[in-house]
Amino acid sequence: MSDAEKNTVAASADEKEVVSRNFIEQLIDKDLAEGVYDTVHTRFPPEPNGYLHIGHAKAILVNYGLAKEYGGKFNMRFDDTNPTKEDIEFVESIKADVEWLGADWEDRLFFASDYFDQMYECAVKLIQKGKAYVSDLTAEQIKEYRGTFTEPGKEDPSRSRSVEENLRLFEEMKDGKYADGEKVLRARIDITSPNLNMRDPVLYRVAHMTHHNTGDKWCIYPMYDFAHPIEDAIEGITHSICTLEFEDHRPLYDWVVSELEYPHPPRQIEQAKLYLTNVVTGKRYIKKLVQDGIVDGWDDPRLVSIAALKRRGFTPESIRKFVELCGVSKANSSTDYAMLEYCIREDLKLKKPRMMAALDPVKLVIDNYPEGETEYLEVPNNLENESLGSRQVPFCRELYIDRDDFMEEPPKKYFRLFPGNEVRLMSAYFVKCVSYEKDENGKVTVVHCTYDPETKQGSGFTGRKVKGTIHWVPAPYAIKAEVRLYENLIDEEKGVYNEDGSLNLNPNSLTVLKECYVEPALRDAKPYDSFQFVRQGFFNVDAKDSMPDALVFNRIVSLKSSFVLPK
Repeated sequence: MSDAEKNTVAASADEKEVVSRNFIEQLIDKDLAEGVYDTVHTRFPPEPNGYLHIGHAKAILVNYGLAKEYGGKFNMRFDDTNPTKEDIEFVESIKADVEWLGADWEDRLFFASDYFDQMYECAVKLIQKGKAYVSDLTAEQIKEYRGTFTEPGKEDPSRSRSVEENLRLFEEMKDGKYADGEKVLRARIDITSPNLNMRDPVLYRVAHMTHHNTGDKWCIYPMYDFAHPIEDAIEGITHSICTLEFEDHRPLYDWVVSELEYPHPPRQIEQAKLYLTNVVTGKRYIKKLVQDGIVDGWDDPRLVSIAALKRRGFTPESIRKFVELCGVSKANSSTDYAMLEYCIREDLKLKKPRMMAALDPVKLVIDNYPEGETEYLEVPNNLENESLGSRQVPFCRELYIDRDDFMEEPPKKYFRLFPGNEVRLMSAYFVKCVSYEKDENGKVTVVHCTYDPETKQGSGFTGRKVKGTIHWVPAPYAIKAEVRLYENLIDEEKGVYNEDGSLNLNPNSLTVLKECYVEPALRDAKPYDSFQFVRQGFFNVDAKDSMPDALVFNRIVSLKSSFVLPK
């Protein structure tokens, strides 16, 4: 190959590499190449007014991932500028969620309220520059004066106030001389701008509220669109990643950092939100579900708050994989919940032991097995991952099997237990059904079998084959447990919302099984420990309700899925 051909191939490879980088990385590459910034500094800025959900996980992981990729820094910052909705409970839950996902802010934990003094000085500076004024209009009047998408706004009567008068009035606002809503500070930009956000937006409002961080020091609070760019600039953030609904706010973001003359102003970049099909993420809706007792808190395993996903048994690795598969985009779209389930299955299938559990148990008695005798059988923990080793499971005359594994009159191609049929008990012996017992309601209570001692697992028996293999739990050693089976909280056929805006709830979103039996190795299972229950799915120990003497397992996900990973 000639040098020219080699250069062409190399250039082609470079082009492919650039194409494979998402648009945010391409913008950052350009900024670094042009010397706009010499480092990358990102942040995650939640408002502490609720629990984080799966959409926030994307924001956390994208921001942290960019900082890590470029050897930069990542800040954790609470945008606590609205004390009417904020609570220290939400602050603590958010910190726990971000840490659990693996995003390390090191020693850079900040609050917007840390900068209230500087924000006040910034507002004074804008007034002194003639770029801000105190308005007497009410919120309704400001909205009316602002105009619409088709009509320009009209001037606020207070717009012509002098700098001196505005400084005096703003100080009086700070000193508590005005009631809530009586006065606001507005930016003086362009009341006829085609962008409504630039039509003299409100920068500060009066709110006599106790703040979770600053107490009663302030009775005026900055608006988010004013506070956020200042926070970014103070912290030295280079790339302020947000979601698409803030695209129309970017001119105001740039105006604030420009008018305040920050030497290295941050750059705002918008990406699409992460939407999941048929789930509830709206804080207002979740709050109502909690208040109405439909879910047992913000961490109910049917929700997709990060706390709920953690409690249900999802792992940080599975959520990171999910966010990676969703990718970074400029266009909003919805992702199928099945893809999230695919990610947790893929993460757990080689990591977790496969245990035996009878969720709807029926007793199986081996009539010809010696009474009172117990032997210990070696059972592999995971057939796909030999490194997980094996365990000893007691085997005896009385066992529990799942009710689905026996039928009195089976259909064709049913290979489990029925009168006269022989199956393998997993890692144990062949057993043949000889009879069964029923109660007065016609429900099968006991299945009687005989076993063939020659068919013991690992004995080299080749005399005959059976088509069915079923799992079992030794009755005298079994641990009783509660098992919770979760389905989607939303009725998928009807969609998320009714015409009146209420939620289409699935009445079968939770099934509680109280009379389950699991094998004795699970006796010491701890909260968040997870396992595969053979043929049932992946389960974990509920962190909220499970007790050492009363285990509760949540089904994380079933074993089978219709989801196919796109190429």
